[in-house]
Amino acid sequence: MARKMLIDGELSKPNEEEAHYDFDLFVIGAGSGGVRAARFSANMGAKVAICELPFHPISSEVIGGVGGTCVIRGCVPKKILVYGASFGSEIQDAKNYGWEVNDKVDFNWKKLLQKKTDEIVRLNGIYKRLLSNAGVKLFEGEGKLVGPNEVEVTQLDGTKLSYSAKHILIATGGRAQRPGIPGEELGITSDEALSLEELPKRAVVLGGGYIAVEFASIWRGMGASVDLFFRRELPLRGFDDEMRAVAARNLEARGIDLHPRTNLTELIKTEDGIKVITDHGEELIADVVLFATGRVPNSKRLNLEAVGVELDPKGAVKVDEYSRTNIPSIWAVGDVTNRVNLTPVALMEGTCFAKTVFGGEPSKPDYRDIPCAVFCIPPLSVVGLSEEQAVEQANGDLLVFTSSFNPMKNTVSGRQEKSVMKLVVDAETDKVLGASMCGPDSPEIMQGIAIALKCGATKAQFDSTVGIHPSAAEEFVTMRSVTRRVSASGKPKTTL
Repeated sequence: MARKMLIDGELSKPNEEEAHYDFDLFVIGAGSGGVRAARFSANMGAKVAICELPFHPISSEVIGGVGGTCVIRGCVPKKILVYGASFGSEIQDAKNYGWEVNDKVDFNWKKLLQKKTDEIVRLNGIYKRLLSNAGVKLFEGEGKLVGPNEVEVTQLDGTKLSYSAKHILIATGGRAQRPGIPGEELGITSDEALSLEELPKRAVVLGGGYIAVEFASIWRGMGASVDLFFRRELPLRGFDDEMRAVAARNLEARGIDLHPRTNLTELIKTEDGIKVITDHGEELIADVVLFATGRVPNSKRLNLEAVGVELDPKGAVKVDEYSRTNIPSIWAVGDVTNRVNLTPVALMEGTCFAKTVFGGEPSKPDYRDIPCAVFCIPPLSVVGLSEEQAVEQANGDLLVFTSSFNPMKNTVSGRQEKSVMKLVVDAETDKVLGASMCGPDSPEIMQGIAIALKCGATKAQFDSTVGIHPSAAEEFVTMRSVTRRVSASGKPKTTL
């Protein structure tokens, strides 16, 4: 099968000069983006190899696993724990639906942990088979660049192998970072949090992003007391401010103690647990302290500087709109580039890379209207622009539609927890610029809304869509009254 490759921006024809390379493509990192790029490139006729560190649930500089962060120590095991934590409130709500539930309901953490581990081991095997079935050669070991067309793999026994490749793709993802405070070794990151031997009774979480609020919800849902510390006034910086406020209210309603504008300054080991000291002079004792203080690109050990690959100040690999570095033969996708750090985005980038380099179809990843979800309990999901972003970008007025309601399920269970939905609309064009929802099933609902926004849907088209009744999702097509009109120079004001 003839292969066409992108060389210096132009599609080339196969020639004898290419024959001296061991592989057409060598991928360093077998996470979501790397595996997708390797498989698709191989399916397009390329000779492909990929290397990955040995498997373990807790990552380090020398441990990883095929499947990467999402499958082994990220999205998948986290969602399993979210499911597990959600059953606690579901069982309580069931009482008002006629289920006779004993007041004392036991939770077996070790059983759930084993189920989680079984699933990620299964998925690790599936990813290996996907590579094998595509004809991709898998090397287990640490890969690094030794030249613009050469990769060195250090195997588990320490022996080094060297391979040449026409193209090299860096897909090593990112790693959790610690805050650099005295006693930080007493804390854990999300890696360890997914594999704790014992369920904590008292948990402290530092951070205000996805991981922080998700683990706060998980541990609280399993019965632990949880204190969440974050530097801003509200958690989830970067999301719509109004929806951030809703999520914060829900976290508090579920029993999580929020500590806004507060940081941790020191951890001290004591007989009773870990003493946590804040920058306000507060002290409390915890069984576990989770640092959810961001992630950094996993680029340190790749020898990139020696090869001349440019990095940004955070260590992210700098790439152009096709995911190509400043070295024509070296490319990068996923979190190691620190663009939009989401698994489906890495998959998109890997697909576009394969099309560009081996498919004869130069393709740029499209970062517009990327939907995402925060799996706190209940979850928050969004697509498109937040109200703040829309105001910043708008040339004219905006129309904001909101709906706050008690889900039908709660009217019988008695749970006092509202779902909130929001649409941001361009007043002149009627185009829907952004959608948000905080409430049960919001990620499932938002996936469909994302298709509408990708197609450029207008508010009139939302309004002309027949709702599914009774459902929460129908609220998105029945919001008729404008909550507020915001001028391009104005500032959005929360009314909920």
